[in-house]
Amino acid sequence: MRNVRVWLGSGILAGSLLIAGCAATHENKEKKLSPGDIPQAVTNSLNARLPGAKLTSAEKENENGAVVYDLEMTQNGLHYEMDVKEDGTIAEIEKEVKHPPQAVVDAVKQKYPDAKIKIVMEVNKVEGTKETPQNYEATISTGGKNKEVVVALDGSSVKEETD
Repeated sequence: MRNVRVWLGSGILAGSLLIAGCAATHENKEKKLSPGDIPQAVTNSLNARLPGAKLTSAEKENENGAVVYDLEMTQNGLHYEMDVKEDGTIAEIEKEVKHPPQAVVDAVKQKYPDAKIKIVMEVNKVEGTKETPQNYEATISTGGKNKEVVVALDGSSVKEETD
């Protein structure tokens, strides 16, 4: 009888740990959203910052214990991405750059000579209404695969993006 209780107790403990692990993993996953699932404060910030933008994708993420909405949209033919906190505070804006600085193009071509640059985004940290450029992100196609690279504003470094 004692062996049955030990076995049963071990099974319950293992099951509990498995469930807890799955819940923790699920908490860090991105969750795709429909426009109706986005909090009004987030929608208000998007509309105030980019009036008339068309939302193309929205995900709810957990970053460092905080809920962040990762939004993608288009406005006037350009692609934008925004990270917005649950209270509507904009943390970051990425803007498509149709004509990136030549130093950025040259840096990417030097590191990836056979790559085709598909899109370049200027990444800006946001504090209130002030946007400060941090770097560029370029999506490139090389060897039949797409990858994102982070490029310094002056083109002095090119690194593969990590999550």
